[in-house]
Amino acid sequence: MSLDEKNIRPSPIAGTWYSRNPQVLSAEIQSYLDRASLPEIQAEVIGLVAPHAGYRYSGPTAGYAYRAVMGKKFDIVAVFSPYHAYIREPVITTGHSAYQTPLGIVPVAEKPLHEFMENMQQKKFHVYEITFDGEHSLEIQLPFLQTALAGTFQLFPLMIRTHEIIEIEMIAQAAAAVLKGKKVLLVASTDLSHFYDEATAYRLDEEMLKRIASFSPEKVLEAEKKGIAFACGAGAVAAVLRTAQLLGGKTVQVLHHSTSGEETGDHSSVVGYGAAIIEQ
Repeated sequence: MSLDEKNIRPSPIAGTWYSRNPQVLSAEIQSYLDRASLPEIQAEVIGLVAPHAGYRYSGPTAGYAYRAVMGKKFDIVAVFSPYHAYIREPVITTGHSAYQTPLGIVPVAEKPLHEFMENMQQKKFHVYEITFDGEHSLEIQLPFLQTALAGTFQLFPLMIRTHEIIEIEMIAQAAAAVLKGKKVLLVASTDLSHFYDEATAYRLDEEMLKRIASFSPEKVLEAEKKGIAFACGAGAVAAVLRTAQLLGGKTVQVLHHSTSGEETGDHSSVVGYGAAIIEQ
């Protein structure tokens, strides 16, 4: 069945956050994957934590996360991200049937997504649908997925604004219910601390990555609330961690950390990036 071209979300960030040229883009991503050197991975990877800045800044760290699933085949990839513009609703999804990137079209997993929305509606929890959004943090994972994974996949996209653990639990329970039994990869899209000097950024990011590694959604959200560590996608990370637990995830391993200062040379005000995997 061909997709209705009017219902495909065009990329608002190709040509700025990453290259619009498919050959250049593919080669750049492949270079990040090739440069990533991973520790031994003991079990099946079912989830990733990956950054979402422009590729020149966070691409090298993202390469570590995606290297862990390179050549793997998944039927559905659930990407949970923040939503940086203001919308009141705590959870947002796309109203489109597909996303467009320079590397091709990624179809949305519409049936599981609708089942998720119905499940949430039964809990009196409205999931807001948006079209032609400008959100970069979800889309920027797609070319990496298109390059690293074998074959095609469907996208289960959620943009999560809530940082409340009760709501995170509801989201995770509903997502796990519709994804269980399917060949699924979970992806949490987040950057870490923003605009601290590099020494401070390293300290803050170490704390957040330690909390992610503890596989505790509560500890990730607690760090943000106490102001002792930061992740702009803390809600997305917490939701992915909890969903992964419900789908059989057992451990989290941090693979890499970097800052924007390594690209810009400006170490006085940096953004932190981390990569991690969730193993079954």
